[in-house]
Amino acid sequence: MQTADLIWLNGEFVAWEDAKVHVLTHGLHYGTGVFEGIRAYETERGTAIFRHLDHLDRLERSARFYYMDLPFSPAKMREATHELIARNGFRSCYIRPLVYRGYGPMGLDPLTNPVEAMIAVWEWGSYLGEEGKRNGIRAKVSSWRRISPDSLYPHAKASGQYLNSVLAKIEASKAGYEEAILLDHNGFVCEGSGENIFVVKDGVIYTPPQSTSILDGINRKSIITIAHDFGLEVVERDIARGELILADEVFMSGTAAELTPVREIDDYPLGPPGEITRRVQVKFEDALYGRAPEYAEWLDIVQVPSKA
Repeated sequence: MQTADLIWLNGEFVAWEDAKVHVLTHGLHYGTGVFEGIRAYETERGTAIFRHLDHLDRLERSARFYYMDLPFSPAKMREATHELIARNGFRSCYIRPLVYRGYGPMGLDPLTNPVEAMIAVWEWGSYLGEEGKRNGIRAKVSSWRRISPDSLYPHAKASGQYLNSVLAKIEASKAGYEEAILLDHNGFVCEGSGENIFVVKDGVIYTPPQSTSILDGINRKSIITIAHDFGLEVVERDIARGELILADEVFMSGTAAELTPVREIDDYPLGPPGEITRRVQVKFEDALYGRAPEYAEWLDIVQVPSKA
């Protein structure tokens, strides 16, 4: 993993190797934290963070699910992120803000534990690899189901909830696949271990709805917008497992993975990335790198406040 020089921790810039928490931090023991995955890209206008404010809004919503108030405003965290990227000298990077319950009383009632925050940045390539983005990945339908809304809040991007994805990812990796696909509690297609999923059939794009326990992906929203702007039909509905095998094209999206085609599921070949996948992927990457002026409002150009 590529490291950086500095991390932002509870309002201060500290050296990467000095960014530490107490071993009795509540979030470490019980998963009481929420986070975001964000990316900054090098563009002609400078380093630009993709849909930064949308991510910070979702961070605040995730915290609210778990009775946490952000210790710093989204505006302050945005400013800190800009300065952190500049101080580390990155032109493109992955950004990880984390808000968590800190050291205090142990036990399952966290309300008297302090809420703390950190932001880290580092250089990180596509989560499923550049080869996967070009030619597609192999995926496996996991034996693990996506967490049910009867148990937790699937809409929250919460630390402890990702144990669900960790189990699915390990299972897929040990079986020789690049990614897992999880079904929801009703047996419908939900999402990957860290991505939303899209299925193309007869020129129509289908994607699971909110009711299937998906994370409300920001890149997912961007892709739906791009598809609509192309005049493509996008339908949010329940998708049966068998529809994955019968699909013309399947692709996944997420901040870490960006847009990655799927070429094989459960050893059933889907073929190389299809026309619709490629068309949307090219435009999506144009948006990420500032080459699509119609989506310029999605980019937050990194600016460091001048010091008086």
